[in-house]
Amino acid sequence: MRRGDTSERASRRQRRFIDRSPPSSVTILDSMASTISHIETFAADYPVAGHFKFFDSGRGPTAVRPTIVVKIVADDGTTGWGQAVPSQRWSYETPETVRSTIDRYLAPELIGRDSSDLAGAHAAMNRAIAPSFSTGQPLAKAGIDLALHDLAGKATGRTVAELWGRPPGGTVELSWTLNPQTLDEVAGQIEIACQQGYRSFNVKVGNTVEADLALCREVRRAAPQAFVWVDANGGYDEASALTIAPRLADLGIAAFEQPLPANRLRGLRTLKRQGALPIVLDEPIVSRVDLEEFLGLGLLDGVTMKVSRCGGLFESLATMKLIEDSGLFWLGSGLTDPDISLAASLVLFAAFGLERPAALNAPQFLTTSILKSPLAVTDARCAVPTDPGLGVIVDESSLRDE
Repeated sequence: MRRGDTSERASRRQRRFIDRSPPSSVTILDSMASTISHIETFAADYPVAGHFKFFDSGRGPTAVRPTIVVKIVADDGTTGWGQAVPSQRWSYETPETVRSTIDRYLAPELIGRDSSDLAGAHAAMNRAIAPSFSTGQPLAKAGIDLALHDLAGKATGRTVAELWGRPPGGTVELSWTLNPQTLDEVAGQIEIACQQGYRSFNVKVGNTVEADLALCREVRRAAPQAFVWVDANGGYDEASALTIAPRLADLGIAAFEQPLPANRLRGLRTLKRQGALPIVLDEPIVSRVDLEEFLGLGLLDGVTMKVSRCGGLFESLATMKLIEDSGLFWLGSGLTDPDISLAASLVLFAAFGLERPAALNAPQFLTTSILKSPLAVTDARCAVPTDPGLGVIVDESSLRDE
């Protein structure tokens, strides 16, 4: 079905999809008359250019960003594509666990289900893989979720943003990730970024206070006018975070992302009360419920949104609506998401009018694509795909199924 199809069937599909979007109550409408008939997974590894701590194997010069690509086919032949982006140095999910979880536990629960029933699909996945502190194995579930969104958009001839009732298209400005191994590398990395039009930097910290301050001073020396925030990925203890926060503020750092481990709730509250920098949380905000609780406990000033971390677009939409209703400061980021997963992030961030550069760094670090028309960055901006669904076309010949 092509974009702009006005058939009654397409209209029913769109209404059903929207009415099942969180956090609204679910209204049972006419069935799509389309069910999930087949779910298949593929391994897709992307070579990594340069050093990035989450993909440095420590076993030689070649590093890869592993992903699992998900193909969902409905009984009417409509196909949706998703992508899971595990990173065992960031969370507990690995390519092996993602694939076995989808193949052995999630797919069997979804075969035969209405392909437009996003709420029902997530309920079924959450029964199959129970939560830990929050959603269980969200990166695996994100692969399924993105494929279902892509399928629903293609079935109705609309972009995912249009399914949400939001404007499609636009562009998203990107930031450059700074993760140098020595201070001598900083100026050169910033020069390369500026040559490509980048004007914003997210800096990986979480080492020692003095080493990280030296790094941020060098960043400020080389890019005095840039928008800069730091991301500790939970690397500090409370005392170190309290010490460094006001000194980072003196350097003009805009925000302090995930200064403490996700379970250090009292420390996060103390940092927020210190007030030196906006405390922006990432790893613990896996669902809308998590954000409600952390917000109610006074632990944060803002959120870094990651589609994959939230188990896909379904829960990300609910979380973004709470952010919007609460007037929270928010940043966009990812897990070095390529291709399909990158497209999903672009769709979400543009649909909610992201005002600040997003730390979507796959174009910076990854060198290949599985798309027939790869997403391109021009002057640090990436266009949001505007074809139906997630707007990208997978070159299936580039995938392997072993």
